[in-house]
Amino acid sequence: MAAISFIAGLNPPASSRAWCSTPHPTLPILATATGTSLRIYSLNSLTLLSTITGGHKRSIRSCAWKPGNGDTATIATGSFDASVGIWSQDEDDNEEWKFAIVLDGHESEVKSVAWSTGGNLLATCSRDKSVWVWEEVGEDDYETVAVLQEHEGDVKCVKWHPEEELLASASYDDDIRLWREEIDDWGCIAVLRGHQSTVWAVDWEPLSGRDETVGSRLVSCSDDVTIRIWKKSPGQEERQAQSRLSIIKSSSAEEWTEEAQLPRTHVRTIYSVAWSKDTHRIVSVGGDGKIVVYAEDKETSKQWRVVAVHECGHQEFEINHVAWTRAKIVGGSVQEVIVTTGDDGEVKLWAVS
Repeated sequence: MAAISFIAGLNPPASSRAWCSTPHPTLPILATATGTSLRIYSLNSLTLLSTITGGHKRSIRSCAWKPGNGDTATIATGSFDASVGIWSQDEDDNEEWKFAIVLDGHESEVKSVAWSTGGNLLATCSRDKSVWVWEEVGEDDYETVAVLQEHEGDVKCVKWHPEEELLASASYDDDIRLWREEIDDWGCIAVLRGHQSTVWAVDWEPLSGRDETVGSRLVSCSDDVTIRIWKKSPGQEERQAQSRLSIIKSSSAEEWTEEAQLPRTHVRTIYSVAWSKDTHRIVSVGGDGKIVVYAEDKETSKQWRVVAVHECGHQEFEINHVAWTRAKIVGGSVQEVIVTTGDDGEVKLWAVS
């Protein structure tokens, strides 16, 4: 079995619980949500570059970088104060950030924010059981294009497909819903049902290196301590009698089924899961403090195996979030690393060897 080795922690750590850490898609920086602030770290020096404050009255729960902004960066934040903030980097001083706009509409805590691949759409979700889709119509100008209210519980996570304007949402109601715009109206095109408790997070399979014969796939993690892989089904006829535990057929032609469950390794809630662009491995973290890495054996009918486990990654603290990124480790070359974020306020980098 491979080993998960600690590389370094980002310095200085936060003094309170850190909820998530999101690497920028192209720049060597990372944003961590902790308290009412957003901390921007360098992935070259592993040190703090900026601390963004003043936009939210309560803790920031999630953050997401807007793609396609060149050498300057824009980031969205979702807060327990029910608002969404958009922040822009100063073009003349990269360590300075301005609070561009606040988006109001949710009635309770905003749990997750996500930009579409094109950067023109922003999805947000909340404890108020709704998913909102916002469209950028001008500089610092956004309008609501959809309010999706079919979930029956707190919506924990939203994530856009890496190529299509297809949105996944995960909820306290145990379901995953897929949303798409059809004839100028957003609607739910599939419900993925199988988890027996809260679905905390989802992530799409990256496009790079994907088996085109398989099509799109989604990974999910849950309070039921399972991790499941879902795939878009190519045909319809043989699935008409399929169990509702796997899927509810939507009014559209798009249907999804559960393809696999990863080996059970966690013993407490799994809070976060991420799919690697480089190795196509999956990593998961949760309330038991474990960091678990899985690999797919494509020669044995899409079976998954555990390739590495690290216990107590943040000592006795829960791990709230995990991500893959590439970083130039001091004295070495650029390599893929795992980033974990915990209740101890620490953000840690790990290598799999």
